[in-house]
Amino acid sequence: MFQSFDSHASPDQGPARLAALREVMRREGLSGFIIPRSDAHQGEYVAARDERLQWLTGFTGSAGFCIVLPEIAGVFIDGRYRVQVKAQVDLRVFTPVPWPEVKPGDWLRDHLVAGRVGFDPWLHTAEEMARIGAALKGTQVQVQPCRNLVDAIWPDQPAPPMGRAFAHPDALAGEPSADKRARLAETLRQAGQRAAVITLPDSLCWLLNIRGADVPRNPVLHGFAVLHDDARVTLFADPAKFDEATRAHMGGHVTLRPPSAFVPALHTLPGPVRVDRATAPLAVRDELEEAGIAVVWGDDPCRLPKACKTAAEVQGMRDAHLRDGAAMVEFLCWLDRQPAGGLTEIDVVRALEGFRRATNVLHDISFDTICGAGPNGAIMHYRVTAQTNRKVRADDVLLVDSGAQYRDGTTDITRTVAIGDPGEEARICYTRVLQGMIAISRVRFPKGLAGRDLDPLARFPLWVAGQDFDHGTGHGVGAFLSVHEGPQRLSRISEVPLEPGMILSNEPGYYREGAFGIRLENLIVVQVAPDLGDKRAHYGFETLTFVPFDRRMIVVIMLSPDERSWLDAYHAQVRDKIGPRVAGPVLDWLAAACAPL
Repeated sequence: MFQSFDSHASPDQGPARLAALREVMRREGLSGFIIPRSDAHQGEYVAARDERLQWLTGFTGSAGFCIVLPEIAGVFIDGRYRVQVKAQVDLRVFTPVPWPEVKPGDWLRDHLVAGRVGFDPWLHTAEEMARIGAALKGTQVQVQPCRNLVDAIWPDQPAPPMGRAFAHPDALAGEPSADKRARLAETLRQAGQRAAVITLPDSLCWLLNIRGADVPRNPVLHGFAVLHDDARVTLFADPAKFDEATRAHMGGHVTLRPPSAFVPALHTLPGPVRVDRATAPLAVRDELEEAGIAVVWGDDPCRLPKACKTAAEVQGMRDAHLRDGAAMVEFLCWLDRQPAGGLTEIDVVRALEGFRRATNVLHDISFDTICGAGPNGAIMHYRVTAQTNRKVRADDVLLVDSGAQYRDGTTDITRTVAIGDPGEEARICYTRVLQGMIAISRVRFPKGLAGRDLDPLARFPLWVAGQDFDHGTGHGVGAFLSVHEGPQRLSRISEVPLEPGMILSNEPGYYREGAFGIRLENLIVVQVAPDLGDKRAHYGFETLTFVPFDRRMIVVIMLSPDERSWLDAYHAQVRDKIGPRVAGPVLDWLAAACAPL
């Protein structure tokens, strides 16, 4: 299996490791040290070598950080992890801090009178550290770069990843790498910039039409790159990861050099050099300025073009979702035939991966499947382990959030299903979540709106009942790349205008701690909406995911006529698109699941 069920959290080790870190801080003359979740590439998903936050605290979430002071160690977590963190860290020595409600700079002001707080400049961005520095202005607390103190006390830290790089065909990318490089180099020339530093793994993979295996579940390569204004690229990655075919695929205008050559190369670049203030390590700017090279803050030139998928990428995603939809339907039919109480969460995860493997084209799962029965479903990013594995009992609500990596696309889908009779209250909450999802699916919106403008539509049915959820409504998704992709989002904090070709998740939810969790998720792609006569440019969404919703969880009388019409039309599409891909009892199950309400 791709997924394992080992526990990566070690809360019992936390006190000793924290004491060792504080001893190193004392010897270095520091009053604090910041431990982020991120690596030098600022990706959400990190290799085992870079799991410093998890190693120190036991917390396994995909976002957060820890600030260690002499008398307190705060673990900063967002709304997705408020329940999870309490089970994974030793609360005698680590203090959960609600973030971003509590900002790190403000927290430092409250807990430290004076002193120097160290941080590794390769693991933090300039934007991040500027915010903290601004909050500490006028105090006797300073943040300063230093060596990585966690690495200094981690005796068996894993080696850097050595996954093989491989070519991503131009036919699936929809544009040759040479054309991408030429197009982006022209934007540098127009801005008077000689080069751009690229640090995000998915950006360099997109630009060069390659993929890798350095990060679990996401086919990306660890490395740095410099895009020059003449469309040449210097790629700094371990040459052992590249065979001759992949080198030939990249072409003669891409020079491969080892990672150790990156910093010396920065010192020789002609300026000005573009650096992304929000994604590049602060150390990149420091190295350039130390060499007297002008730095210009600007967006990673790949991020927006990568987000706006080509026609070939969108078609690949459609194809991947039909294949994945059939596997999901096989799985849901199988699940319905199991006796209540006869399965565990691990049984469910194994079975689902088996149906995807049966497609014979599964490259990997796109993240560890979230399978939470009953109260475990309220842990938003719950990962089942041998220690937490729970029986799927009669009358449970079962939440299954999963996805796959195929060579032609990345999938991410959540369905919440009834095991027996979960009760009227759960069904009412489910229906409100469904109404929010339908609202996003149906919306037409004027060109220029961002994710923050649409996010309230998904929450309104919950808000009127005094309910909400503590995560964004949707994240960007890559095309056989990272399952979480920026800069596009459906979120209260997203100001990036949505553009045609952007793929996002549509996943409202509701979570009741100790009882159940509900989330429903389809992937959608931004498209130009038909002109209705007012000559204003409008966009809408095409749904990519085709898997039925659980009719047993829907309170039909709560749906408006338009909502009911959308749901019936969606289920008719599911039946028409997925029906030819299944047979026998599965086809019978699908027909019943997709019948009009």
